[in-house]
Amino acid sequence: MKTFFYIFFAVFAAFTTSSTGETADQIVNKANLASYYQGNDGRASVSMVITDSQGRERTREFIILRMDVEDGKDQKFYVYFHEPADVRKMVYMVWKHVGKDDDRWLYLPAMDLVNRIAAGDKRSSFAGSNFVYEDVSGRGVEEDIHEVTDTTDKHYKIRNTPKDKQNVEFLYYDVWIDKSNFLPVKAEYYDKQGDKYRTVEALEIETIQGHPTVIKSKVTDLNTGGNTVSNFSGIKYEVGLKDDIFTERYLKRAPRQYLK
Repeated sequence: MKTFFYIFFAVFAAFTTSSTGETADQIVNKANLASYYQGNDGRASVSMVITDSQGRERTREFIILRMDVEDGKDQKFYVYFHEPADVRKMVYMVWKHVGKDDDRWLYLPAMDLVNRIAAGDKRSSFAGSNFVYEDVSGRGVEEDIHEVTDTTDKHYKIRNTPKDKQNVEFLYYDVWIDKSNFLPVKAEYYDKQGDKYRTVEALEIETIQGHPTVIKSKVTDLNTGGNTVSNFSGIKYEVGLKDDIFTERYLKRAPRQYLK
């Protein structure tokens, strides 16, 4: 029995600790900071090309603003759409909370209507693309159980299993994290039957103001064959954003000085 427990804990440690001695949670926390918390705030222009299974393309052009309330914890996001005409002036806003559900709003200018987005809708399509709402602000690291399943010279491979399996469409997802900068470079999602159905890839990375930054990404729906490619430009950190931008008042009255 004593030997059994030694074997059990040795196997468990192999899945929760990397070859460099860092635990899965430590690696994921560093990846979260590298992906979503560069600087105290940030701004980027995004050009999104959505391609369906028949090769037909649609585009989305928008600006995304981000401000940290506390590093590694709560954040606020403001997404303003420029193109095409049918989504022009639409705004998506998130108050990201650690340890509880985020607050999300969507302003529809055609109807002059502000909608609250239910917590259960965070895994639905973002602006008709293959990205989901949760991709914009990031999934809370506390929502999953993390395991190191492989380590190479360049990457950590982390398996993430949701603690609440009822509110997500996936069984688990694997993420490859670059050892040099802790940016996630690829993710593969598996459905409840254990089949891979979705991939997310970082296609290009540049260092901007000292921060390694993804400037091109792609998500692919393996069931339909559709994909969405996002190109990021005009990226800037330490913009000096004000907290009042991220309020319902500015859903209808966009802060023009940050959206040019």
